[in-house]
Amino acid sequence: MDGQEVVCEACEGRRFTPEVLAYTVDGLSIADVDALSVDQARRRLSDTAVDRALRHLSQAGLGYLRLGQSLTTLSGGECQRLKIAKELRDAERPTTYVLDEPTTGLHMSDIDGLLRVLDALVDRGHTVVVIEHNLDVVRQADWLIDLGPGPGRHGGRVLYQGHVADYPPDAGTPTARALAAHR
Repeated sequence: MDGQEVVCEACEGRRFTPEVLAYTVDGLSIADVDALSVDQARRRLSDTAVDRALRHLSQAGLGYLRLGQSLTTLSGGECQRLKIAKELRDAERPTTYVLDEPTTGLHMSDIDGLLRVLDALVDRGHTVVVIEHNLDVVRQADWLIDLGPGPGRHGGRVLYQGHVADYPPDAGTPTARALAAHR
């Protein structure tokens, strides 16, 4: 049975008592702030600490999320990008990140932002391994490892490894054909 939500009649789903909602910052109650997206909060709340806390979420392509949004409503790709944003903020020593299809569910305009975030991680000395089918991401790779020739028991062999630009278009693999079609 699916979970069910019931809107509280006393607070009308705002999750705060009238006494708490009476307190405001820049004219916004805590419920109003919860309803702001990350990008709206960065614009509306001019405090540098707020911007510093939220900037990495925007960089990871999550500027549309509401501040009060439940984590259970996030997709797998959003959860991965949330972790990336945290790492952008916190990571001090080089780490290896393995991301599985991080573009899943992303709008095309958000993929460029994700690529900038991944580049920023690499620029800070981290290693980023991305399992991905999106050709924009594949073309951006410093090093490509193409596995195949098919899925599951039909795969598992290294078909190519090297720079993306050096992948022979006549290699006969689906990746070679896809890259050749988009050069």
